[in-house]
Amino acid sequence: MQKLFTFIGLVVFSFFVSTTTHAQAVEFFGTPSSAISSGAVIPEGKKMFWSSGVVADVADSSAQVGTYARFGNTKTQALSILKKLQGALAKQKLTFKDVLYLRVYVAPDMFQNNKFDFQGWFDAYAQYFGTKENPIKPCRSTIGIATLVQPDKFIEIELVAVY
Repeated sequence: MQKLFTFIGLVVFSFFVSTTTHAQAVEFFGTPSSAISSGAVIPEGKKMFWSSGVVADVADSSAQVGTYARFGNTKTQALSILKKLQGALAKQKLTFKDVLYLRVYVAPDMFQNNKFDFQGWFDAYAQYFGTKENPIKPCRSTIGIATLVQPDKFIEIELVAVY
């Protein structure tokens, strides 16, 4: 009889541990070959971090205001933003592995015949997400817009992460 109670206790304990552990992780779903997730389920009780829209820092402070070199192209700006977001996450003791969602606004590049450089954004994104170091592929929206507040800025990113 004692063996039966021990066995039942182990089964109940194993169930509790597996469901508790499972409930702690954000679950992403979607097509494995996609660069982004189609959706995610956040466990009950999780705290979230939201950023406002973030734009790039000056890439070349010696470059004249209003020139292409000042902030760079879409990819250069995206990399600048991702570094800033990485720093903001670190202050919250989070990393890009905790990112749930990105909302990205891409404006036309005034120095490149007003064309949208979505590929520049995708290339910057691929350096931080869906990699060997960070296999997380967050949910994401990439939206083409007419302009940002400054016409020589071509991308703005908002981020949501889960503790």
